[in-house]
Amino acid sequence: MARHPAIVSPTLIAAALGEVGIGPGDTVIVHAALSRLGHVAGGAESLVRALLGHVAPGGTVMVPAQTWLNLDPARGVHGLPPEAWPDLRAALPGFDPATTPSIGMGTTAEAVRTWPGARRSIHPTRSWAAIGARAAALTRTHDFDDVHGDASPLGAAWRADARILLAGVGYDKCTALHLAETRADWPGKRVEEDTSWMRDADGRREVRCRSIVFDDSDFARIGAAFEATGQVRAAPLGDGTIRGFGLRDLVDFATQWIARNR
Repeated sequence: MARHPAIVSPTLIAAALGEVGIGPGDTVIVHAALSRLGHVAGGAESLVRALLGHVAPGGTVMVPAQTWLNLDPARGVHGLPPEAWPDLRAALPGFDPATTPSIGMGTTAEAVRTWPGARRSIHPTRSWAAIGARAAALTRTHDFDDVHGDASPLGAAWRADARILLAGVGYDKCTALHLAETRADWPGKRVEEDTSWMRDADGRREVRCRSIVFDDSDFARIGAAFEATGQVRAAPLGDGTIRGFGLRDLVDFATQWIARNR
């Protein structure tokens, strides 16, 4: 008989969060793939509730809420031929922070984005969402030309000494490493301009944002090297593993690693 996935209860989630160092007052950036943990009873809602319970009072839960399909079709994200691009450009509704779903960020990110009282930054393709005491402060500033830098919610989280939770995912999904890329210098680092659209009470408008060209191909190597420093706390949860560590610790380490190794 085939073994069924592990049943992951809210009680087990709470215990594992404590083991990886999530505690009262923390700001926590979450990346999660619940299917890799087993059968999570209650799904993303259970994980979000457990996190909110662990960071109370005064804590905050934050997630990437990016919207790649709002990019110009010339970027290739829609998979359509060039002859379809003019029609698609005219038809895209534009980004509305209150209603536009995130793309490819997972059920936990969407649970946070749609949670009562959640706040979201205004970047048309790379927004962040947060709930809790620091949600408004963390998402208030998002410079369109500093996608994952110090003038973004990620930079605000670094200043807030946030922690990162990887639940069933690896460092290849750790958006914080883009802050290290932004800060580091390496051969071939370059900037490109993106076109996207926003929607507000006055209608739809085109916006252009400048960004470095990010490269996550070495994120797994960075993560392995970072873990060797002993700054990561890991705990089993269901069929998988969760990890907790400091955002500053990772970014400061990775900034130097990128400068040396790329």
